[in-house]
Amino acid sequence: MMVRRGTQILLHEMRHAVLPELPLASGRRADLITLSEKGEVWIIEIKTSIEDFRVDRKWPEYRLHCDRLFFATHQDVPLEIFPEECGLFLSDGYGAHMIREAPEHRMAPATRKSVTLNFSRAAAQRLMMAEWANGKPFTVDDV
Repeated sequence: MMVRRGTQILLHEMRHAVLPELPLASGRRADLITLSEKGEVWIIEIKTSIEDFRVDRKWPEYRLHCDRLFFATHQDVPLEIFPEECGLFLSDGYGAHMIREAPEHRMAPATRKSVTLNFSRAAAQRLMMAEWANGKPFTVDDV
């Protein structure tokens, strides 16, 4: 949770809309997925240990669902284990730093539409559920 929270804080400061744990059309689930003001989609795969990175070989599949792919980790994980062809965030739970920018690999238009629609529907559904749990509606002033 520490890595996720710090990364979410930085992405929010970068004016990205951020959703955690979004299921993708491939059946995979993105740890974090963001939508920038320009409509660019980023996926951030969170890794909290060397072993976590070594046993997970599904991350290349995420490229099909985003314009840029990043990893996020914390200071106790050696940064050199992460592939150079992906961006990298370093988080301390209170914020994060972008260590390396991710190269752009633009999605096909049909994929962009599908991912954006999935993102929008999930965000709207989660907002509704949060309102129901909170017992009061959210307003523009809450954002």
